[in-house]
Amino acid sequence: MLLGLAGVMPPEDITVIANTGDDIELLGLRVCPDLDTVTYTLAGVINQETGWGLAGDTFQFLKGLVLLGDPAWFNLGDRDLATHVYRTDQLRRGHSLTEVAEHIRRAFEVRTKILPMCDAYTPTRVVTDEGEMHFQEYFVRRRCEPRVREIRFEGIETSQPAAGVLDAIVEADAVIVCPSNPFISIGPILAVPGIRESLRQTRATVVAITPIIGGRALKGPAADMLRDLGHEVSARGVAALYQDFLDVFILDETDAKIALEIRALKLQVVEVNTVMNTLADKERLARSALDACKLSHNV
Repeated sequence: MLLGLAGVMPPEDITVIANTGDDIELLGLRVCPDLDTVTYTLAGVINQETGWGLAGDTFQFLKGLVLLGDPAWFNLGDRDLATHVYRTDQLRRGHSLTEVAEHIRRAFEVRTKILPMCDAYTPTRVVTDEGEMHFQEYFVRRRCEPRVREIRFEGIETSQPAAGVLDAIVEADAVIVCPSNPFISIGPILAVPGIRESLRQTRATVVAITPIIGGRALKGPAADMLRDLGHEVSARGVAALYQDFLDVFILDETDAKIALEIRALKLQVVEVNTVMNTLADKERLARSALDACKLSHNV
């Protein structure tokens, strides 16, 4: 979605507020999967097959860990390690995560502004029927197999939005909530004190794109999490989670039958094809999202 947006408008006019709840400390390194995936994607160096890491990367370091007896359940490519080593060193020197992310995106010649949701380390913890674990253990090591009972964001109550985050929301012409998991991708951002309130107060049109089509998630555990956490497994269930700050909800055209139910939440609804298989698909959806922003007199 973001790649499509950068293809239909000036990339420098976009500010990304990235989830850092996925961040994890591994082997003494701070790994920030979402920040890095956004950066690598916009730089055109992402591994297209996996959706993470660098294209053409090797894994000799990881093989060495396995030889030494480390289970190495989290893949870290050899060139990708440079990013994590640099970030960790800069954080230890006293630089903020925002400052480090800015340096990394400039090094990769990315024109779009990329901001972490906050500078504090606030890892997502998943309480499952097998106990509590870091999100990455649930997602990568256990492949989303355990049933989810609760999701919490460690230390989020005392965190603050990273520098520039609130200004980006308040001063935006439009805010787009991408079709990501509402609990583990969007949820951590909304949990940072002040962000949800800024979304309510901004004069910009706030648009969200459904991650659920026909009661299913095309990718990831969003549908299972809606079910396990007691929400309706549908696009309407997602819209209800954002109802307090949302203006427009983009619904997949195959779910047109529930459009009236979503409008009953006092939201404007746009019905389009939201499936993204190609760059052309991503750009088409991005244009639809920008057009949806024009539904409000604020833009």
